Amino acid sequence: MSDHRPLLFAPLPAAEAPKGCRRCPRLVGLRKSLRKDHPDWWNAPVPAFGDPEAWLAIVGLAPGTEGANRTGRPFTGDASGETLFATLTKYGFVDGVFANDPADGITLNGAIILNAVKCLPPENKPTGAEINNCRDYLKKSIRALPKLRTILALGKIAHDSIIRMEGLRLADHRFAHGAEHKLSGGRVLIDSYHCSRYNLNTRRLTVAMFEEIFDMAIDMPPDQ
Repeated sequence: MSDHRPLLFAPLPAAEAPKGCRRCPRLVGLRKSLRKDHPDWWNAPVPAFGDPEAWLAIVGLAPGTEGANRTGRPFTGDASGETLFATLTKYGFVDGVFANDPADGITLNGAIILNAVKCLPPENKPTGAEINNCRDYLKKSIRALPKLRTILALGKIAHDSIIRMEGLRLADHRFAHGAEHKLSGGRVLIDSYHCSRYNLNTRRLTVAMFEEIFDMAIDMPPDQ
């Protein structure tokens, strides 16, 4: 895989960052460095994955080093993906059998996965400027989903970026696991701790807690 791989498989191609996006010099430098050591990795902005007619959008933080930055598919290749896709499978969003590899050929039905930052940040910590630079792509993706009702933010960075995208005050919409926030167009934002290995190992988040978030989303009436 390389930076020249086409985005023909992306569900929202008009909303994607160009494969050679240079908005964030630090992230571009990291991509170039990793490309030297791992020329077969994706090492480029990671496109959305899922159903362009989704009613549920799941927004993560950013690609992981050996996850999406390696494979080119959000939440694929690392432990956080195993948890997310196991939950998506349980709730009927996955067609096929997830094998934590893009070659598994799965598709999503009713859900789409996005990231607040589309490129790998060092130590998984994007700067404020990098988050701001990528928000335009997040906004384009959200606006391109005609049936979207519910957005699930995995972690505070995703939550904050969505609230800022909506032009709302963070002080009025604080991140908290299980919190709900009304957005424009009758949509709702639900917060969850990120399903990272660290959060699961420390039990800040449990599988039961994560599934409760999906229960909230599914039980929410369409006109909420």
